[in-house]
Amino acid sequence: MPCVGDWLNNPLSIVQGIFAQNVPNSDWEKKVTEYFKEKLKENNATNWVPSLNDVPVHYLKPNSLVKFRCMVQDMFDPEFYMGVYETVDPNTNARVLHFGKYRDVAECGPQQEIDLNSSQTVTLERQTLYCVPVPGESAWVKEISFLTELARVSPSTSYTPSRHKRSYEEDEDMDLHPSKQKEQHMGNSYCSGGDIHGCVEPKRLETEASAGHHLISPNCSPPLDLNFPLPGEKGPACLVKVYESWESFKVNDVLEVFGVLSVDPVLSIVNSEERDSSTLDPMECMDTAEEQRVHSPPASLVPRIHVILAQKLQHINPLLPACLNEEESKTCEFVSNFMSELSPVRAELLGFLTHALLGDSLAAEYLILHLISTVYARRDVLPLGKFTVNLSGCPRHSVFTEHLYRLIQQLVPASHLLQMTIESMNHSRFIPHKDYTANRLVSGLLQLASNTSLVIDETQLEQGQLDTAGVHNVTALGNLITWQKVDYDFNYHRMEFPCNINVLITSEGRSLLPSDCQVHLQPQIIPPNMEEYMSSLLTAVLPSVLNKFRIYLSLLRLLDYSISDEVTKAVEEDFVEMRKNDPESVTADDLHKMLLVARFLSLSAGQTTLSRERWLRAKQLEALRKARLQQQKCVNGNEL
Repeated sequence: MPCVGDWLNNPLSIVQGIFAQNVPNSDWEKKVTEYFKEKLKENNATNWVPSLNDVPVHYLKPNSLVKFRCMVQDMFDPEFYMGVYETVDPNTNARVLHFGKYRDVAECGPQQEIDLNSSQTVTLERQTLYCVPVPGESAWVKEISFLTELARVSPSTSYTPSRHKRSYEEDEDMDLHPSKQKEQHMGNSYCSGGDIHGCVEPKRLETEASAGHHLISPNCSPPLDLNFPLPGEKGPACLVKVYESWESFKVNDVLEVFGVLSVDPVLSIVNSEERDSSTLDPMECMDTAEEQRVHSPPASLVPRIHVILAQKLQHINPLLPACLNEEESKTCEFVSNFMSELSPVRAELLGFLTHALLGDSLAAEYLILHLISTVYARRDVLPLGKFTVNLSGCPRHSVFTEHLYRLIQQLVPASHLLQMTIESMNHSRFIPHKDYTANRLVSGLLQLASNTSLVIDETQLEQGQLDTAGVHNVTALGNLITWQKVDYDFNYHRMEFPCNINVLITSEGRSLLPSDCQVHLQPQIIPPNMEEYMSSLLTAVLPSVLNKFRIYLSLLRLLDYSISDEVTKAVEEDFVEMRKNDPESVTADDLHKMLLVARFLSLSAGQTTLSRERWLRAKQLEALRKARLQQQKCVNGNEL
């Protein structure tokens, strides 16, 4: 009888039990999924599951249940595996059925061999996703997630590899003498353990995770590129093996997966032997050596997760419920409680951003609208809801943008600062492209998850010559802003990948890039020390208030919004009235912009429908913004 912690520490034993009870019945797989779904619903049990985002791989127990918050960076070809297979004891002729699901390598007991000709063998298919941590994920998201896990973790899930010194020495010896490891793990080419009960002593399982760190050098030269979209990113990349409904997952989706962790060192040996044998007989393997290296990296460097449950995430803010389903009472209570105190939170956030924008309250209003904007629908090729703001009038060659970005980074779950210089445009890789030799999608800077805030600093741009790559990168930025799409390069053709990225451009004059709204900054204060001034803003905000800002910005972009027929008619009449005196003063584009401002203005106040009051306020804001631009145009004598 399995103990309480078994479903966490040894989920394969649970699967084995269900499989043994239902083996003639094909429903055993469904029952496994239902079992773990029910377990994870109990008493916030999802917080008991160790996360690869928070805990180093070598501190996680092999074959235990883990979770991983990630973005799908690439999708490999589906692979075949033995879903059910039969082993036979040559001496007694005793036969045993095994399941191959949730394993990388087939398991069999001592003195057993796999009967490849058995009529009981069932070959199935699974999809491999190459997943990376969410690009640009803010430090506060990681910290709060980790503290939540720490506060609620079940004692039975904590895992410190025992016999540290011995395990490292053993594994180093294995790496130097692969034949020893081969003898321990492989009775024949199929008899080894993803869960290696019966093949090695059970205690050995506790030290498996620390193995394999030395396996990089013999088989991975040059070092394996983990293919993170943004430079300087940290965290594990994982091969996520999906068994059901994989057609619902797409590249760039953000997922939370729960599954069995596989870091068996035998994978590296099998893969290295495949590479060696393929060089002797190329006909045996259709994959290139580079493709094998990329698709089968050492498990210690790129662990495998065999997914039991997976869900797409609406957001990655740990301060909000994972799924804002209105039917759940806890979620409804959370939303209604926060909505009741929305006005003071908005007022405080407006004050905070006004100080950050050097006393400019109009720019702060538009920054709030920008931060809660999101693409809510697409009409043909037109993305509705995008609200790219060009904040012009920013100090040139100043630390202003960098510090403004640091403040935004403290408010949004994922962000990236792009310094727009001639060098960065010419030498950076913005667009993901297909590497057909390795059969993988090589990432680029613009392979970002939905609702990532991209801040582009144009104040650093100086005169210079853009080369071909630079022109392509600037074009890609323009397409991202205008159409909310990135055209991935597949050599022989380009493929459109829709996205939902909030773009804020800071510039001295009008940006070279397109934008939905230009707001000219009018500083009311000029601090003698910009760095000290901006840093003091964060220290002055209480952590509890900062968390309210974070909830506010994430929650409001998830709310539904509508306009009643009555208000629609009033807006139409108002538009006709505005055009009576001067038809050229208000265009259809101006109306679209005012409706967009009114939408986000309403949502920023917690209202999900447009009221007459908010419409008038939106008109007022737009009039102030345009008057400021006109004033600046008259001062400078040229168009901004």
